Formats: sequence, C-alpha cells, structure tokens
Amino acid sequence: MSEQTLIDVTNGYEKLNEYLQMIDAKSILLVHDDAFKYLKIKQYFETIRSMQIIHFCDFNPNPQYESVVKGVNILCEHNCDTIIAVGGGSAIDVAKCIKLFFGMDNGVNFLEQQTVPNNINLIAMPTTAGTGSEATRFAVIYYHGEKQSVSDYSCIPSAVIMDYSSLETLPIYQKKSTMLDAFCHAVEAFWSVNSTEESKHYSKEAIHLIMDNMTSYLKNDKNGNRNMMKAANLAGKAINITQTTAGHAMCYKLTSLYGISHGHAAALCLSKLWPYMINNTDKCVDLRGEKYLKSIFKDLAHEMGKKDPQDAAFEFDQIIKCLDLPVPRPKSSDFEILKKSVNPTRLKNNPIKLTIETIDYLYHEILKEQI
Repeated sequence: MSEQTLIDVTNGYEKLNEYLQMIDAKSILLVHDDAFKYLKIKQYFETIRSMQIIHFCDFNPNPQYESVVKGVNILCEHNCDTIIAVGGGSAIDVAKCIKLFFGMDNGVNFLEQQTVPNNINLIAMPTTAGTGSEATRFAVIYYHGEKQSVSDYSCIPSAVIMDYSSLETLPIYQKKSTMLDAFCHAVEAFWSVNSTEESKHYSKEAIHLIMDNMTSYLKNDKNGNRNMMKAANLAGKAINITQTTAGHAMCYKLTSLYGISHGHAAALCLSKLWPYMINNTDKCVDLRGEKYLKSIFKDLAHEMGKKDPQDAAFEFDQIIKCLDLPVPRPKSSDFEILKKSVNPTRLKNNPIKLTIETIDYLYHEILKEQI
C-alpha cells in the first residue's frame, strides 16, 4: 500500500482543507461517535460550505452489521465520494466496513461477498491513542451477536487526521487502557511469527515513544499526547503487517465477562504470557527457530532499556500495577468459559505453542490475585 498521509490539525485546519481539495471531495459521510460534540473539529465541519456533510452516528461501541448497512445506504443516497471517520476504534471500523461494502450487491449479505474495488476516499481521525485502527486493514463488527473480523487492504485510510487535543478530555482510565493497547500491539508485533524488519522498526519506534512519554501523556501534557498518538499509529502499522498474537486472543473474553476495557484486558494477559514465553522457548513454533526467538526477547528488552528479557517482562507487569488497574474477581466456572473462548487463528501467530492446558494455566495466573 502507499504511505499514509498524516494531517496535523492541532494548530488549524489549513492542511486538511488542502487535502480535501486535492482529492476533490464534494460530499462527505462523516462517521462519528458521541464524543464528536466535544471535539474542536466539530466547529470546522460546521463552517464548511463548499462540501456536503452527512452525519452518521447510528452505531454502538460494538457495532452491528445492520448499522453498517444503514451507513452504506446513506452513502449511496447522498452520493458521497468521501468517508471521514472521527472517533475510537468502533467509529473507524464502521467507516472501514462502509467503504468495503459500497458497490456490493445489497441483496446478498455483504459478509459473504468478495470485495469490489471502489474509489470512495477514506480518511480517519482517531480520538484515542491506542487501537491503531486508522493504520490497519482490519475491522470488527457483530452479526447476530457473533464477532466478525473483516480484513482487506483497501479499507486502510489513505490519510489520518492527527488532532492531539482530542486526548485532553479523555477519562484517565481510558487514557491508561488505550496506551496499554498500543503497548501490547507493539510488543506482540515484535515477537509475532509474521514479523518483518519493517514491522519491527515500527514496533521499536512505538515502544520508545510509549516508554519515554508515559508520564507526560498521563499528565495531559501536549507533547506527551502528541507522541502517544504517534506511538499508537506506529503500533497499528506493525500489527497491520504481523497481526496480533496470543495476548489479544486471550483478552477478548476478559473484556466481555468482566466489563473491563480492551487495553486493560490485553495488558493483563500479556503480563503473564510474556514471562511464560521467555521460560518456554523450547516450545518455539516460529520457523526461524528457538535461537532467533531468544534473540527477539533480548532485542525487546534492549528496546525497553532493560538488561535481559526477564527484566523487561517484570517492567511491563510493574507498569500495570503502577497504573492501578484492578484484576477482575472470577468465579470458579469462569475458567472453563475463558479457555474455550480463545481464537485458534490468532494462536497461529504466536511464536510459542500454547495448548488448552497452558491457556487454562495462564488464565489462572492472570486472575489468581482475586481467587
């Protein structure tokens, strides 16, 4: 894919104007969540007179297939040539799916059809520093209550609006959890069996930015916010190449079962998966071999400023504790549910083989403080 255009609008919207003129945008479907009304960019869209702006916000945090269908119908009804998504991962995922499904046969389930190339422009403005959705080919929607993962390179936004001021009003729990989501993306991409030199480059840059700016970001410093949003974008670019691994595969049920955020759940999983993997490199399934995997763990420690892999894993665990993120309190029956919830496809990206017994053990480790 071609390199994304990053449009910094922190000090004004001149560059965004120039970009919209360059792509000859005339009718925009503006996909956004409820937080839109609090953002500075709301005033910008209210002042536009040269383009038609159609708002679409009829979707939930876990967006349904039916909502995307509504969005496609509105896009067609108003002959929109451009989609701009403003929001967190859900808003961006909805916009991606609207882009993908446009031009398909609306008499057949879109999820069952082949992607039809189209010339609809797609621009994204993330309002959190975490998901990296603005940089990936992946989107998640729900069909009849079941999670559907959609993937196609054509849904990667061609441009990203970077407005660091959108992070200033986020609740502190959301700031913490989205930062951890970006951290998990960078780490998992680094050790994924699909990693490349390019993906590792993105991971390293993201890890450095997160480690160096964690304190200032949580204090709402402008420079900290700017660098954390850049880190999330870089981590997104990394997982766009590698996909996520076991940490993410294990975290989804924690989110739905205990009502904690995605980044919070991913970090809890990674905190126990990481040391387990370091101590079990003999179970390596990466075709590059155990020696290579050990070197990856050493490189990862180095990027985090630690002398050995164990120190890096311990540092990550300490970060979670310092952020004061609670561990859910499980019922004994939860572990059977949890171990059966893991997506085997994502486990294929993990460099260490995990059996169902190992997954059960790891869930007990993750939640043992509350047993």
